[in-house]
Amino acid sequence: MKFSRILYLAFGCLGLALGAVGTVLPILPTVPFLMAAAFCFAKSSECLNHWFKGTKLYKNNLESFAQGQGMTWKTKIRTMVMVTVLMMIGFFCMRNAPVGRICLAVIWVAHMIAFCFVIKTCPEKSQKEKSANDV
Repeated sequence: MKFSRILYLAFGCLGLALGAVGTVLPILPTVPFLMAAAFCFAKSSECLNHWFKGTKLYKNNLESFAQGQGMTWKTKIRTMVMVTVLMMIGFFCMRNAPVGRICLAVIWVAHMIAFCFVIKTCPEKSQKEKSANDV
């Protein structure tokens, strides 16, 4: 196995673990880590890529986005809240660094604009549609 595939595999596992922990810990974001895991698994192994796309974590958080349909409002809001919380922590830690605070504020505004106006919003799937797609 090539070293690069092993590296992608390791980072994919790390992203999956952090994304899974992020589903239960409110301070850790889920979607960015799962996106990184999806990318790394796709680069490392076709088998792992197929397995990851079949997991509930992928289907609940990334499937519609990866298919070009966008994200549900629930996923968008959850992600925006986590980005805001993490950026606020950094903002307050940079009391004596006004340039750092300005950079964080600009990045935060860009995130909010992207999630509200750039990334498409798709409707929530009903329970019937979810169970029909799982069969």
